[in-house]
Amino acid sequence: MTTSKRIIAYHVARLKDKSAAIRLQSIKELELLADAADTEVLEALKDVYVHDPELDVRKAAQEAGRAIYLKQATQK
Repeated sequence: MTTSKRIIAYHVARLKDKSAAIRLQSIKELELLADAADTEVLEALKDVYVHDPELDVRKAAQEAGRAIYLKQATQK
């Protein structure tokens, strides 16, 4: 596993942290690190968007997922 993939996996795991601040920080990191080929990232962000109890976290997950998806669209 590459270092990049390990870092992404670390942040995906932190999306389940009790602290909303930690979840928000991981969402921001994933937005910077991931590309649309990282389907596990998009799925994890979708899960946060659907299930997270905090509105700010859900909105951040939606925005990050959109940004990651658009990276793919502009790379084609």
